[in-house]
Amino acid sequence: MRGFNYNTLKDKKWDNEVVNYLSLIHEAKGKQSLYLKQKPDELNRLIEIAKIQSTESSNSIEGIRTTETRLRKLMSEKTLPRNRDEKEIAGYRDALNTVHENFEYIPLTPNYILQLHKIMFSHTDSSFGGAFKNVQNFISATNADGKAYTLFTPLAPYETPPAMQELCDEYNRSIGEGKVDPLLVIPVFIHDFLCIHPFIDGNGRMSRLLTTLLLYRSGYEVGKYISLEAKIAKDKSAYYDALELSQSGWHEGKDDPTAFIKYMLGTIIAAYRDFEDRINIVGTSSFDTVSNAVQSKIGKFTKRDILELCPTVSASTVERHLKKLCAGGIISKGGGGRSTFYVRNL
Repeated sequence: MRGFNYNTLKDKKWDNEVVNYLSLIHEAKGKQSLYLKQKPDELNRLIEIAKIQSTESSNSIEGIRTTETRLRKLMSEKTLPRNRDEKEIAGYRDALNTVHENFEYIPLTPNYILQLHKIMFSHTDSSFGGAFKNVQNFISATNADGKAYTLFTPLAPYETPPAMQELCDEYNRSIGEGKVDPLLVIPVFIHDFLCIHPFIDGNGRMSRLLTTLLLYRSGYEVGKYISLEAKIAKDKSAYYDALELSQSGWHEGKDDPTAFIKYMLGTIIAAYRDFEDRINIVGTSSFDTVSNAVQSKIGKFTKRDILELCPTVSASTVERHLKKLCAGGIISKGGGGRSTFYVRNL
């Protein structure tokens, strides 16, 4: 069975890209601590939006979807799930809330991972929720001709429980010793988790929940305010490409997880940059927030661009405020229909 040894990470010579990412994230973490003290109300507005985006995005990556109206009702627990997709969305909601509210009390062990998986499938009638796989699974892809093929074969079912125990033990040992930056250990753990593929279903969603959990436990709480899952969903092909590059030679212990590490670090720093942008944009009113977002744009921009910067403001409110800014001569409107854009006049 494949073994795990994260001691090798401290001896590896990392290139400038990785070193730069680490430096930027450490700096951003320090800034976030200041914002937590200075702008608590603004931050609280971002939390619920991030939860909605994380739940929607992590499920949509796997093809699990519902309407925006139904999603918001499910997130606020104002309705019951109507179908299989909504049951899985409700389960992810509950698991994500568990991580958000209790991460300090959730150590990384196989038992806790199984419990999170059980929560994720608690609204379905699946019998495999909270249990490791009992049949061999495969990671498949589709070629240019539309034919499916096996991209990677994970560990066999009988190998999975001991591998998960060793994986968690090695992660905890490495974090406990403090000789390797957690920002390097976390992506490698997630990469190994995905290569083991311990569950019949839900491996991708569990990997994203565990990423959030481990970042929180190491003091990197940006995912509470900016959805990391939404970042991944926006360019999931890059995510899968990085994972595929890193999987080669995994069973023999000859894999190089650098591509996946770079992808994850890039995603984290992008989230921190969005966090800083949004916290500086949020104003005392929705109009101030939209106005601040407009002032941050250069050249042409669309309503969608403003919505991304103002997740706490509804689409209809953004549209109303853009009309007000046009009437006031602050911005001008061009194009029409789906090609509508705006530019600043001042």
